Amino acid sequence: MPLEGPRHLLVQARSEPSPLYESYGHGTHEDIETFTGNVPLDEPALGLPEDLAHALHSWSRSRPAGGFPSRPDLRRHVKQGLVAARRLAAHLGPSWAVRYWDERHRTSKWVCWGCERLHWERDSHGTPPHPVNLTVEGEFQFGPLRSDGFGDFFPDDPSAALNLSDSLVTALYGWADEINTTLNLAIRDRVEGKYDDTWQRLFHEGRDLARQLAHELGPSRTVTYKGLAHGGLAAMTYVAWRGDRELPG
Repeated sequence: MPLEGPRHLLVQARSEPSPLYESYGHGTHEDIETFTGNVPLDEPALGLPEDLAHALHSWSRSRPAGGFPSRPDLRRHVKQGLVAARRLAAHLGPSWAVRYWDERHRTSKWVCWGCERLHWERDSHGTPPHPVNLTVEGEFQFGPLRSDGFGDFFPDDPSAALNLSDSLVTALYGWADEINTTLNLAIRDRVEGKYDDTWQRLFHEGRDLARQLAHELGPSRTVTYKGLAHGGLAAMTYVAWRGDRELPG
């Protein structure tokens, strides 16, 4: 008896010849842990063009068996896989339900076959396609970026499609990590004023990062700097940029 609904497929690099997996019995399980059946790239049902099959094979094989030793290498691999996953979803169309495993963030999202967007829920087109008005804010255990419809997120989140330089992504991650570290130290030491200089430095670094973010994104998006949610610097005046132009307050 034929299955009702689309055939589900997970795109995940596991260092095997094919990065395509489906759940046992070709079911439609939501839990990606059940996706253990490897689907060969030459399976007739896929009908993959040679260049796409080669791209998927190379991407899967390029993952080290023990994982990536550095964040930049992992980010590049995640971006390459996303490109291939989008091509795959567009090729397969609505008769397949494709999900992509983002190893960097350890999340899986649906890849829309029509608009190439990523969704937390299948065929969910109610959220913004990409953030347009972004806010940079330093807050304990939160991503450094905010946008309506996205909440807080990290600069290399593939669903945001920011395509930032590796140096800026690394700097934003480092800034967020140091905010977490500083607050933990302040809670541990409980010495009034001990970390004031650090909070001031982090505040100014955040402003510089927000300005650089606006520069890389260009005039099609607006970046607002909100400051820090900790260290007594949450009430600072907002500063916004569009490209390299500072907007009036």
